[in-house]
Amino acid sequence: MTMQYLVVGGGGREHALAQVISCDPEAVLYAVNSNNNPGIASLSRETLVKKETDTDAIVSYAKEKRIDYAVIGPEAPLMAGLVDALAEIGIGCLGPTQAAARIETDKAFCRRLMKEYRVDGLPLYRIFHDHDDAETFIRDHGEDLVIKPIGLTGGKGVKVMGEHVDQAGAIEYMRSIEGGVVIEERLLGEEFTMMAFVDGRSLIPMPLVQDHKRAFEGDTGPNTGGMGSYSLPDHTLPFVTDADYAAALRIMHDVVAALDHSGTTYQGILYGQFMNTATGPKVIEFNARFGDPEAMNVLSVLSSGFTEIIARVADGTLRQSDVRFDPMATVCKYVVPAGYPDTPVAGDAIGLPAAYDARLYFANVRQENGTIYTQSSRSLAFVGIGDTLADAERSAESAASRVTGNIRYRSDIGKEEIIARRIAHMKEIR
Repeated sequence: MTMQYLVVGGGGREHALAQVISCDPEAVLYAVNSNNNPGIASLSRETLVKKETDTDAIVSYAKEKRIDYAVIGPEAPLMAGLVDALAEIGIGCLGPTQAAARIETDKAFCRRLMKEYRVDGLPLYRIFHDHDDAETFIRDHGEDLVIKPIGLTGGKGVKVMGEHVDQAGAIEYMRSIEGGVVIEERLLGEEFTMMAFVDGRSLIPMPLVQDHKRAFEGDTGPNTGGMGSYSLPDHTLPFVTDADYAAALRIMHDVVAALDHSGTTYQGILYGQFMNTATGPKVIEFNARFGDPEAMNVLSVLSSGFTEIIARVADGTLRQSDVRFDPMATVCKYVVPAGYPDTPVAGDAIGLPAAYDARLYFANVRQENGTIYTQSSRSLAFVGIGDTLADAERSAESAASRVTGNIRYRSDIGKEEIIARRIAHMKEIR
C-alpha cells in the first residue's frame, strides 16, 4: 500500500532521512525546505520551497498532498508547533509536540524539570533574567562556568569560560543575550551522544555517536553546528563503560517519565548530549530531534525499515524488534565553506570527486545547471562505512579530500589518535 511521507528541513540530516524513507518501495516522498536541497529533491516527487517555520503553508501543503506521515528534522518548526498543527488534521509525525519540544527549546524548563523530578545527571546551575544579577554571579564564581542562552542557538550559542571566553568576555556575551541565560558549572570529561526513538512509552536507543563541534583540527576554534562525527561497530564508545551507558539510558527514560508525569507525552526522537565525567554522565542538553551530523551516522547503518519505525512511533506501538542497526563503524566528515562558521564565503562552486564509496549527503548548498554552490552554512557531508573505524575513516577521508573549491573540512575526525586521546583523558580524570 502506497504511503505519502513529508520531510521538513533542508540539511544533511534531512537528506539522510529522505534517503532511508526512499528505501521503502511503497513510499512516496515530498519535502519542504527553504534551500531546495538538491539531494532531497532528487529523492522526492515534489519540493515546496518555504521556510520550515511557515506552519500554515506546510499544513496546507500536507493536506493537499494527502500526507500520511511527516518527519520533522530541525528544532525551529517543532518550537513553532508544526507537529501540533499536523496532528490536528490527522497526520502522524516523527517529532514531538511544541510542549514536549521544550526539553530542547527552553533550557530553563529542562533544568527545572530535571530538578523537580530528581533526574540524575543534572549539573549545578542558576537561571537569570536580569543581566546585573548574572554579572554579579559570574564575578563571584571564578572561571569554571558555562553561559547558555535559554532559547535556541543552532548549536553555536554556548560559551565555556576558559575555552571560549574569559570572565570579561563571558559578561560581555551574557549581556548580549535577550530572554535570559542559564549559567552552569563547567563539566570536565568527554562528550557523547545517545539518541533514541520514543513512542510515548517505549524508548529504543540508537548507536552512541561522538560529534566534533569545534571548527578546526585538534578540537580548536569556535563551536559550529558540527564538523563531523563517528560511531563504532559495537554501537558504544571506548571511553563509555557499561555502567556509564546504563546511567545515560536511565536518565533518558527518566526525563521521558518526568515529562509524562507533568502532563506531556513525548513521541519522536530524543537526543541526549552527555559529558562523561569522573562520576558518570552529566546532561549537557537534550534535543528534541536527530542530531546533525549524528543522524547521518546512525541512519547509514539502520537495517530495519524506517517507515515502519515512523508509523510505530506516531501510533505509540514501537517495539525493540522494530529497531536494528548493522554492526558497522561510521565516520562523517562535513565539508564547509571557507571562513565557516564566523565569516563563511558563499557562492563558490564545489567540485565533487568522480568516484567514491562513501555516502554523500547535501546540506546548505544550491544547484544550478548541474553545479553545486556553497551557501552560508555547512555544505555537504561524506559518511564512510566499514567493518572497522579505520575502514570507515579511510572511506570518508578519500571522498572529502578530493572535493575541490573554496572549502575545507576536518581531516582528523575518526582518526585513531583522536580517540586514543579521549580514552587517555577519561583514564586521567578517573
